[in-house]
Amino acid sequence: MTTDTIKKRYGLFTAIAMIIGIVIGSGIFFKSDNILIATGGNVILGVIIFCFAAVSIIFGSLTVAELASRTDEPGGVLTYARVFINPMAGSAYGWFQTFVYLPTITVVLSWVSGIYFCIFFNINASLELQCLVGFGLLTGLYLMNMLSARLAGLFQNAATVIKLIPLLIIAAAGLLHGNTETAGAAMPAPATGMLHVSWIMAIPSVAFSFDGWIISTSVAHEIKNSRRNLPIALVISPLFILLMYILYFVGVTNLLGAPAIMQLGDAHLDQAAAMVFGPFGAKLIGFFVLISVLGGLNGLVMGISQMPYSLALQKMIPGADKLKVLTPKSDFPLNSTIASYLIVTCWFVVHYFTQRFGLLTNSDVSEIAIVVSYLLYLPLYYQVFKLGRKQQIGAFRGILCPVLAAVGSLVIFSGGLQSPLFILYIAICLVFLAAGMVYYQKITKAQV
Repeated sequence: MTTDTIKKRYGLFTAIAMIIGIVIGSGIFFKSDNILIATGGNVILGVIIFCFAAVSIIFGSLTVAELASRTDEPGGVLTYARVFINPMAGSAYGWFQTFVYLPTITVVLSWVSGIYFCIFFNINASLELQCLVGFGLLTGLYLMNMLSARLAGLFQNAATVIKLIPLLIIAAAGLLHGNTETAGAAMPAPATGMLHVSWIMAIPSVAFSFDGWIISTSVAHEIKNSRRNLPIALVISPLFILLMYILYFVGVTNLLGAPAIMQLGDAHLDQAAAMVFGPFGAKLIGFFVLISVLGGLNGLVMGISQMPYSLALQKMIPGADKLKVLTPKSDFPLNSTIASYLIVTCWFVVHYFTQRFGLLTNSDVSEIAIVVSYLLYLPLYYQVFKLGRKQQIGAFRGILCPVLAAVGSLVIFSGGLQSPLFILYIAICLVFLAAGMVYYQKITKAQV
């Protein structure tokens, strides 16, 4: 084995597919009814909410792209914090990403994969079976990445294309053949009153559906000409995602009508599928949703597998000498991938017990880190803002983008404040952030 840098194996399309594949999961299929309920059936206001909630990802991506264009070192957020803030911050960010943020999201998406797998095959599954199936699918994706990173990249590309098929078909059917008058109908007076205040409550939930875009930066060092291609991917992907959300939202509303969607809830998807595809529509959509979730999960596996390796290159993690080793033939960080698998497995056990005994009411372990992650982006946005103030970047990319990105992050953070478990969540995150800082101090003193 060697400790040379990883060879470039992914092109621009894979970078774009990874971002789109992670962000567009199952959530896009199940947000339309929530938005319409919050807006009292007002479709135009719903579109405005999608656009407003997208501020965090669109301008966040544009801002982070400035940092990505200035370094192609491994680590993504870890590297940006280390290079543009200070090494101790890099270690703290790296520990947070490696031990909390990425594994908790991966665990929950694995569980969701198990749920949709059981639904597709008509299995009346218990929580235990859902978790076992989800863990099996996760293990399979890990094995695929370990055996062939190229195959994992191809699967990511294919899954991204496949998941867009039902979105585009339903959007096109609704826009071309839907009933615009029925779609635009709002609920009667009591619901319409919601337009004044309650629609604000929809912003955080929609914003969460855009989460995951930052994960692509963790494989920046494997992207060919990453200083050019990653910023392009970070700009194109969020705009494309927003377009897909709006097309689907307007299309399915035209197809079924706002009142029907609000009444049917999540079942509106099956109804729309049956109208477009016929009797087997619901089954077909179930297959697409399963592929959609697996594509998102594979993107997470691709991202988290690199994190122990990235920390190890800076000696910011125990066992760094082993974790930075690459396989000689494929230049793959096998030890890092195994380490990330073990971390995810530990969180999977935690997730099972929290769900089994209802320890996180109306929540799951992924919410521990999602809200805090947006708060941690603020110092990175500030670094770009400083470059803008020094006129090293134009006013739009260096001033306006980081400001709007910060506003988007604060909107999401404010939504997280509503959770009764927020204090617990932020305490857990602070423990790992502090651990990263303490470990960095320890190795720095040892080197003196």
